[in-house]
Amino acid sequence: MNLILMGLPGAGKGTQAEKIIEKYHIPHISTGDMFRAAIKDGTELGLKAKSYMDQGNLVPDEVTIGIVRERLGKDDCKNGFLLDGFPRTVAQASALQTILEDLDRKLHYVLNIDVDPSVLVARLTGRRICKECGSTYHLIYNAPVKEGVCDKCGGELYQRSDDNEETVTNRLNVNIEQSKPLLDFYGERGYVKTINGEQDINKVFDDVNAIIGGLSQ
Repeated sequence: MNLILMGLPGAGKGTQAEKIIEKYHIPHISTGDMFRAAIKDGTELGLKAKSYMDQGNLVPDEVTIGIVRERLGKDDCKNGFLLDGFPRTVAQASALQTILEDLDRKLHYVLNIDVDPSVLVARLTGRRICKECGSTYHLIYNAPVKEGVCDKCGGELYQRSDDNEETVTNRLNVNIEQSKPLLDFYGERGYVKTINGEQDINKVFDDVNAIIGGLSQ
């Protein structure tokens, strides 16, 4: 099964990715993991990527696409893969189609974990962290017994600067704007399967299973 996982920050992609790879034994491939592996292996493309990253620049498409091609050609992807964080643009999506054709493979589904942005703002702004021991809480899903105080060590809880509502809202808006052309691209080709990410995480996975469970591996 060859899958792409999409969803806005806070939608629960990471949790669902873990469940998918545990059940179906396919590799979870993220852009960051691919870059790190290529750099560690010292491949030509990995070294090119590192030169851009070391300068704080974005890795150009031709290098990223080349690294994806190398990664999807590895033995552990023969039974399928779960792509996360790639493609990010329609140009990359078109390149991925070409890569899969060259490998005599096909994309099965784009799993889109859908959560209303207002719900995501509540999820992402509710996180609190202990200044003393680093324990993480959430005001809605995992609240401390005493407001503002760590259950474990009694330390003061704080909100990270990038977890405030304005920053989170801006981040979500950027992601919505970036993901829409991709969802349109794949939607027009019949690949997109949208899953309600506002349910319990196990129910979300039940819905994922209902979609991908019949695929041959």
